[in-house]
Amino acid sequence: MNTESTLQQLRELKLPGMEQRYRIACGLPVHQQPGAHEMIALLAEAEVLQRQTAKTQMLLQRARIRFHALPEQIHVSPTRAGLTKEQLLQLCDCSFIEKSENILITGATGCGKSYIACAIGRQACSLGYRTLYFGMNRFIEALATARLDGTYIKWLNQVAKAHLIILDDFGLQPLDNNIKLTILQILEDRYAKASTIITSQLPVKNWFEYMKEPTLADAIMDRLTASAHRIELEGKSLRKKEK
Repeated sequence: MNTESTLQQLRELKLPGMEQRYRIACGLPVHQQPGAHEMIALLAEAEVLQRQTAKTQMLLQRARIRFHALPEQIHVSPTRAGLTKEQLLQLCDCSFIEKSENILITGATGCGKSYIACAIGRQACSLGYRTLYFGMNRFIEALATARLDGTYIKWLNQVAKAHLIILDDFGLQPLDNNIKLTILQILEDRYAKASTIITSQLPVKNWFEYMKEPTLADAIMDRLTASAHRIELEGKSLRKKEK
């Protein structure tokens, strides 16, 4: 049996996981090498794992999530009211995406809203969900660019197809009617089909007033809050603790 020929064939078939595992197995002493059935199982397992890892990396790259945040790094304690370990575990299993539920995270600056949203977003990518992250500034820029270059409908369709979108720092700047209409269109496209996470310094009860236009505000809030988990963070700024 020609080991190098087999490795070359695995490369040509684009089976890098199998190739790497086969190379390792062939490098073992003869008496330690797995039998035929075990070898097939190991090769299949390696290829599945490699493809899952590659898919996760692709989803993370496309998501452009702001922070390299992980659920286990999120600070949960009695002094940080508004978030429990049970609630965090429930959200990080991403079952809310399967149920097309939203998450609304509010709290003062520095309390960790964006970090929590990013951790959930990264977890969603690791579980195979298409995710898109937008800071509100970037969201407005992307919208303006799409309108100018004629790709607005294509951009809307891309957003609609994402299993999860994150709108970070909602409420920091005024929104004109075009932006409100786009947000409404996005939420309408995703209603009962996909999930949205929004972070904001403004309490949810103030969002209606922030959007000013009553008709649009009512339509947006109806779609956002109809099936939503709310996290209202309290406590001192975590940035001050880091300093």
